[in-house]
Amino acid sequence: MNTNKRWVYLGTATLTLLFLGLIYAWSIFRTPLGELFPDWSISQMSLTFTISMIFFCLGGFAGGIMSKKSSVRVRFLISAVMLFIGFFAVSMLKPENPSGSLTMLYIFYGVFGGGGVGFAYNTVIGTLNKWFPDKVGLASGIMLMGFGLGGLVLGSVVNSMIGAMGILPVFKVLGIVIAVICVAAAFIIKAPTAEDSAELAQLAAASVKAPANGGAEDSAASKAASKDYTAGEMLRTARFWFFTIWAILLNSAGLLVINSAANISVAFGGTAVLGMIVSLFNGAGRIIAGNNFDKFGRKLATIVNNAFMLTAGIFLTIGGMSGKYIFILTGLIFVGLAYGGCPTITSAYINRAFGPVNFPTNFSIANFSLIPAATIGPMISSALLEAADGSYNTNFYAIIGFSAAALVMWFLLNISSRDSE
Repeated sequence: MNTNKRWVYLGTATLTLLFLGLIYAWSIFRTPLGELFPDWSISQMSLTFTISMIFFCLGGFAGGIMSKKSSVRVRFLISAVMLFIGFFAVSMLKPENPSGSLTMLYIFYGVFGGGGVGFAYNTVIGTLNKWFPDKVGLASGIMLMGFGLGGLVLGSVVNSMIGAMGILPVFKVLGIVIAVICVAAAFIIKAPTAEDSAELAQLAAASVKAPANGGAEDSAASKAASKDYTAGEMLRTARFWFFTIWAILLNSAGLLVINSAANISVAFGGTAVLGMIVSLFNGAGRIIAGNNFDKFGRKLATIVNNAFMLTAGIFLTIGGMSGKYIFILTGLIFVGLAYGGCPTITSAYINRAFGPVNFPTNFSIANFSLIPAATIGPMISSALLEAADGSYNTNFYAIIGFSAAALVMWFLLNISSRDSE
């Protein structure tokens, strides 16, 4: 086997996810759409992102189910069609019909866009992780860095296009470009053959070392990886649920402030550009978490991520109490690192702990943790801000609370993992 081709696939996958990550960049589209449709309320427009995240999870689940019945190429082509329909149809919204256009936005951006991205996301991650059984954390980190940085890297280009063309024609262009990217991926990325899989298994076996942190859990996790769990079997394990709750808590903690990073920066004397800095560290956190997972195993990778979020809460709290911008800046950087690390650890852990055979389906189920996190974090953040008359300090305290609760889940995960082995 020529192992170089897996790096070509990884590069293609990362580029694909970079464009798919635009679905997270709803804030880029929200303001110009609001100017074009002034009758739409903030809550009505915010619902668009919620719908897209729900269908992102459902699309990923559908992609996981189809992974056993359809080829990688077919699934990429299905994604291309869904995304083309979704983005292209948004370009046909009518300002003279705000009510009908809002419904179209929900259907085509939310359902088709979110679902298409989820379908492609599952195809990319599920296929590429099979090529990197020896470096599953690194591969996941690189790909998810591309996904997380999509809005940042392409955002300025999209903003320039909106300024030159208007918001609706931009959706038409994006529909075509993203569909072309998915079609290209369909003809470049391939699943490992039986011969490839045998050689990759040898690479994985050669890479297994005694756990660097001296714990027994990761050594046993390597043995556990030899058993491929079905979705039902995975859902019946306590460790899956402890891990899922851990991820929900940390993601919720991040979402208390990450979507308001620019506003928080301005409130404490900084500039709105901080939002870009947080995005950069969000991407860096995905690589750091993947590297930690590969080198040290799940136990250390998760506790480091937990420590990042707890550190963020402490620095933000000090900054809120003292009014010192340097503490706010440091805290938000740690939020980016911790929030970015969660999806990489989820991908690597589900593959390692429950096996690669059913990974596409199992991973899509694990991703449903995004829905409660995307509900809990913003909901609590809004309630705390309202109760505190716009002060972010109570949000900072809540990050410490969520991090402490996640630490309890980490201990329970360790216990349940040890008991299961």
